[in-house]
Amino acid sequence: MCGFGGELRTDGERADAAAVARMSPMLADRGPDSSGEWASGPMAMLHHRLEVIDLSPNGSQPMVDAELGLSLVFNGCIYNHVQLRRELEASGYDFHSTSDTEVILKAYHRWGPRCVERFNGMFAFVLHEHRTGRTVMARDRLGIKPLYLSEQPGKIRFASTLPALVAAGGVDTTVDPIALHHYMSWHSVVPAPRTILAGVRKLPPATVRVLELDGRRSESVYWEPSFTRHEGAELPDGEWQEQVLEALRAAVKRRMVADVPVGVLLSGGLDSSLIVALLAESGQKGLSTFSIGFEAAGGEAGHEFEYSDLVARQFDTDHHRFAIRDTRLLPAVESAVRAMSEPMVSHDCVAFYLLSQEVSQEMTVVQSGQGADEVFAGYSWYPPLAHVDRAQAVDAYARAFFDRSHAAMADLVSPEWLVEEDVSRAFVERHFGAPGAETALDAALRLDTQIMLVDDPVKRVDNMTMAWGLEARVPFLDHELVEMAARCPPRLKLADGGKGVLKSASRKLVPDAVIDRPKGYFPVPGIRHLGGRMLELVGEVLQAPAARERRLFRSDAIDQLLADPNARRTPIGGNVLWQVGLLEMWLQRMGI
Repeated sequence: MCGFGGELRTDGERADAAAVARMSPMLADRGPDSSGEWASGPMAMLHHRLEVIDLSPNGSQPMVDAELGLSLVFNGCIYNHVQLRRELEASGYDFHSTSDTEVILKAYHRWGPRCVERFNGMFAFVLHEHRTGRTVMARDRLGIKPLYLSEQPGKIRFASTLPALVAAGGVDTTVDPIALHHYMSWHSVVPAPRTILAGVRKLPPATVRVLELDGRRSESVYWEPSFTRHEGAELPDGEWQEQVLEALRAAVKRRMVADVPVGVLLSGGLDSSLIVALLAESGQKGLSTFSIGFEAAGGEAGHEFEYSDLVARQFDTDHHRFAIRDTRLLPAVESAVRAMSEPMVSHDCVAFYLLSQEVSQEMTVVQSGQGADEVFAGYSWYPPLAHVDRAQAVDAYARAFFDRSHAAMADLVSPEWLVEEDVSRAFVERHFGAPGAETALDAALRLDTQIMLVDDPVKRVDNMTMAWGLEARVPFLDHELVEMAARCPPRLKLADGGKGVLKSASRKLVPDAVIDRPKGYFPVPGIRHLGGRMLELVGEVLQAPAARERRLFRSDAIDQLLADPNARRTPIGGNVLWQVGLLEMWLQRMGI
């Protein structure tokens, strides 16, 4: 887990090493252990390292293989790097480290851009061929690791964070109206390749982009789960449960690959509890687990310690729980916003930020239960799709999930920022209309797995943990597990109030009290129910000169929201005032 940046020139000039150096302060938190630079002709690279695999200097980056004529910057972890190393050694390759970074270099030389199909892990990397000047960019299947891009005349810049590209200079920081429509439709989700800024894009997940020095480029998508079932291949319900458990066992085991200890973020929900149970089953002793809680507000409890304590006791973990006072919440909001590569409205961000701050004092790597709800249909908007005709799927999905209709956008967004077409619905229609995904629920799960999951919970975990140099691994997003879950019949996923097949598979491992409890979230009541100094902060941001000049939102609508700050909610319960305030706060904190 690291941070990197760089510049590729396509106009015959040398790369601007000074511009790349300006990215460094925005990447340092992601890799606090060491840093390095490399530049030659049209390419300059910068890397900040978090030491997880091969802690020696041999694993440092940028990694340059003079013999093969390749240079690489990489963020993430290749969990099957040991197996790939053995295969490459059998083909005659010599290794000078035990790092997964060097495995990527040799694998690319051996198999070319299709090497990504052999990787099991989370990754974003940029690789440069010295002789040809060809540059290859790639991102993992589920977009767990980020890769942001900024194209300007004659050059392409890349970085692990959006603020690093802004710091390098020359970026068009105008708000993208189409991205704004997406943000206001899907509670801050902006699908790749767009970001909220017109001058910054992101490489989509499961994508390899090849850039030639003469400006030619090609791009390929190397993975997509089918969400279809083959006739005659049906399995008994009990066998599906066993397959889920076996796939998750393998995923959890893979994510213990490290040269440092690995802990677990234990929320007290089923997903993280099952990870702990499987690690205990495999013989892990003294596993470090971590939970966080907040003060109550608006009649809503701020912690789930009852359940996390139960799991910690049953599996005899070395448990740490952090009770956060309200006095820490406001400063953490400011810091968490600065840590966001893109504005993210979920109050979970602050919880993950504060939890990561505490956990990073003890650990470098943790596993997290993120992704299970999208993969196994655990959210409230999935059951309404169960019996919807496939032709009506978009309407049903929009009613259950969209924050507001295209027509209602004009009630909140200023006229100059509105777009004529309902671009968010059109995006969903294109996605739902692609081949595969047999039922309405299959189509929704495919969309959420490839889009919403990537640019909400996955991005949230990456940004908030890496702000403290903490690597978070997500076994529910193991691509083999996701493929298997995509084939699972929808009725099994929707059973028992959602995630039915996962709950059934967990019965012999996890306490029933955890499985049968009401669905919980990472609660931060002080943000869900705005009041006091938090409300004042949101008001100050929305009434600041920068906000008045930008005029993203109608002033009369903002006045109404501030007058009754907790009245207006989105269909899934989000606070509308927080949604608009968070965006403006992020833009101001980025200096935009």
